[in-house]
Amino acid sequence: MKITSQPSQVNASISQLNNFLCDCHNYIYLLPQDQISEWKAEAEWCSFKVQGGIIITLVLDKENTTDHTIKLKSGEKSPFPFQLTINLKEINDITEGYIIFDGDVNVFLKMMIERPLTNLFNTMTGNLKLHFQASN
Repeated sequence: MKITSQPSQVNASISQLNNFLCDCHNYIYLLPQDQISEWKAEAEWCSFKVQGGIIITLVLDKENTTDHTIKLKSGEKSPFPFQLTINLKEINDITEGYIIFDGDVNVFLKMMIERPLTNLFNTMTGNLKLHFQASN
């Protein structure tokens, strides 16, 4: 199953966004606070519980991360294998970013999670924009 978020234009350089997104501590600023609990993080991974009691673990895939592409993969506590790719493209003085989710899920699970995950990734790209607006 693939999901692509809406793109968001962020008032920051690619290097600023890359530094921010390559530290998993910072993902707390992107997630909807009213929908997660039990947040834990180190520089290269984060873990949280979403509504419904599912634990999601994101692990930075340093080997496949570049200046324009941040890759994260599911950790061992995640309910199914997946990969997140955050694509960044500089346009004039701003950077456009969006998330691509690629998960190995069956048809039944896809029907249950597609809409909530799409909303989550759109929230994350929107919160990234808001975070950099607030810090400038």
